Amino acid sequence: MSHTLLPGTRAPVKVWTDPSTIEPQATQQLRNIGALPWVHGVAVMPDVHFGKGATVGSVIAMRQALAPAAVGVDIGCGMSAVRTNLTDAQLPDDLGALRTAIEAAIPVGFHSHDNPVDPHRVHGLPTAGWSRFWAGFTGLHSGVSALESRAQRQLGTLGGGNHFVEVCVEQGGADAGQVWLMLHSGSRNIGKELAERHIAAARKLPHNASLPDRDLAVFLADTPEMAAYRRDLTWAQEYAARNRAIMLALLCRVLRDAVPAARFDEPISCHHNYVAEETYDGVPLLVTRKGAIRAGRGELGIIPGSMGTGSYVVRGLGNETAYCSASHGAGRRMSRTAARKAFNVTDLAEQTSGVECRKDAGVVDEIPAAYKDLNQVIAEQADLVEVVAHLKQVVCVKG
Repeated sequence: MSHTLLPGTRAPVKVWTDPSTIEPQATQQLRNIGALPWVHGVAVMPDVHFGKGATVGSVIAMRQALAPAAVGVDIGCGMSAVRTNLTDAQLPDDLGALRTAIEAAIPVGFHSHDNPVDPHRVHGLPTAGWSRFWAGFTGLHSGVSALESRAQRQLGTLGGGNHFVEVCVEQGGADAGQVWLMLHSGSRNIGKELAERHIAAARKLPHNASLPDRDLAVFLADTPEMAAYRRDLTWAQEYAARNRAIMLALLCRVLRDAVPAARFDEPISCHHNYVAEETYDGVPLLVTRKGAIRAGRGELGIIPGSMGTGSYVVRGLGNETAYCSASHGAGRRMSRTAARKAFNVTDLAEQTSGVECRKDAGVVDEIPAAYKDLNQVIAEQADLVEVVAHLKQVVCVKG
């Protein structure tokens, strides 16, 4: 579908879904964003839903300013996937044992590695730049200095919530049955700690005193506060990318141990909570994607659904009207609290039938019915991306 404009905003707010289906709280957030004097424009993805300060599923292009809440607290959160040479017939008969092996290799929830992962001892993991990267920790916000050891041990860990590790099978087409590995995670606790400190600092700045929502507080270009945030943001984005790289390497090792014939293509990876310097309409802009991926022409991306509905690998069409972006997933249609009230473990088991995964009360809030229809979300952005592969999970590891 083509976009529609949200009426009555100072900067154009372009919406790639039916505006009447957006929850009122999220609509008000979008109006608040569109009213900011630094905003050049906003692209609203079909998975849009209410978030802290800025809506999840929004792409905000600003001139000489940056709102930490428009990036999100899980800085650099994103997806990685790799296609294997295996077909589903070559997977082990006991997928439960495969899930257990994945959970043993990749800590989930609040767990971390006993010792930091040595990248030189993980097959297939690039080793360049690790010393430089970790030396950068000493330059981060002073409030996180005591978290260095924890952050080191959390590299290569999944976390909880909507983060996941999956073994998937391609659906339809000439490559039907091909096995893929996929995962979703971000910058773990250190990214959250950095984001919250900078959001708090931005709220106190005089130019943010009269904002409609103090969580939309911005840093301005050429200020010490902006420089400090950009430094920490860049480091946290790299942390997130390295976190996923370690997990993907560990995941490949688990599959290779189970099926020694396994080989792997070049991985696909994309952030969906981050900032980039890009130019549109001849104007240099700071573009924040919170719950959105970059979809430049020819660029590959990953749009996941829920733990029972599968995912899509897509190729960007480079639509500059949307700031070369696309959705980051299906998007929630109800809150976690509402999902826990509406569904139980029996519902979860039914909706994840055929998937080797947790089916207990601890993940009921991740039930497929709590998310929007992924196929509709894909259809609504047909002018932003084209489908490369439709994947369905057979193993799903959740925190």
